[in-house]
Amino acid sequence: MSRAAKAKGRTGQNEIRDKILETFPDLEPDDVRSTTMGDTGEDIQLSPAARKKMPITIEVKRRKSALKTVYDYIEQAEAHGKGEPVVCYRSDRKPWVVMVGLDHYMNLLKYWGNNNDS
Repeated sequence: MSRAAKAKGRTGQNEIRDKILETFPDLEPDDVRSTTMGDTGEDIQLSPAARKKMPITIEVKRRKSALKTVYDYIEQAEAHGKGEPVVCYRSDRKPWVVMVGLDHYMNLLKYWGNNNDS
């Protein structure tokens, strides 16, 4: 992987880390960490406190144009103008996945995390 590609990936991971910390201001910076490029495992490491709020595993991908079709699907949903655009997608012999915008997803995580506090 080239230096530019690693830098692009690192920038993407940092953007997601920052968005999580913005969404959950009660978390400390050490609760949500971007991993070193090339390390195996999760791209964003969550502390036990962060994982309690959001029991998820995060993989971050940035591509120049490989995901163009995904954005076409989202724009098609947006064009209906009746609510938050959501795209449900499934390839043959694969499970369904749901695509939503990052801000909407963070709002869902925040709601979920706040309602799962013990």
